[in-house]
Amino acid sequence: MGLFDDLKAKLGPVKDKVGDLVQQHGDKIEQGLDKAAQVVDSKTDGKYSSQIRTGTGKAKEALERLAEQDGGSAPGGKGTS
Repeated sequence: MGLFDDLKAKLGPVKDKVGDLVQQHGDKIEQGLDKAAQVVDSKTDGKYSSQIRTGTGKAKEALERLAEQDGGSAPGGKGTS
């Protein structure tokens, strides 16, 4: 068994736990992402607004994928079940 196989085997349970947490608290996580994005945008005087929106969107998409892989709906009750 190679290094990556060992790593995958060890990270499997962690990924399941993260998926559970995203399902339970996805709406709060998304609110935190939005709040953090607003703070960073204001601190940079809007200079990086586009990049901040892109990064926030990708982070939310990743949360949705984690929740869906765990067999549930997307964070905040969105998505299919």
